[in-house]
Amino acid sequence: MADAGGRAAEFAVAEYLRALSWRVLAQRLRTKAGEVDLVATRDGLLLLGEVKLRASHESASFALSPRQRERLLQAGALILAEHPDWGASGVRFDVFLVDHQGCIAQIEDAIRDM
Repeated sequence: MADAGGRAAEFAVAEYLRALSWRVLAQRLRTKAGEVDLVATRDGLLLLGEVKLRASHESASFALSPRQRERLLQAGALILAEHPDWGASGVRFDVFLVDHQGCIAQIEDAIRDM
């Protein structure tokens, strides 16, 4: 994803989450394993979010490779180790698909194994 477009998509998803009463804890949180686009919390649930910007939601839904999934799981484990107070009510890894019209589709609990 192009950097400027990717940042705009991440900002849009952060605003989308805030509108749904999530508190955004971090954007582009870097770890030794890689970066997590968004980290948010609501009612003790920790949401780790990956944002994919593509021409359509259909093409975005295929944009997360097995290698990226593994990297994101490793990054999530490092985040939880560094912030043991986050996720008291659980952790969920969501993928947000953003098309070029700015429409957001959320796939809840898209990556499991945490």
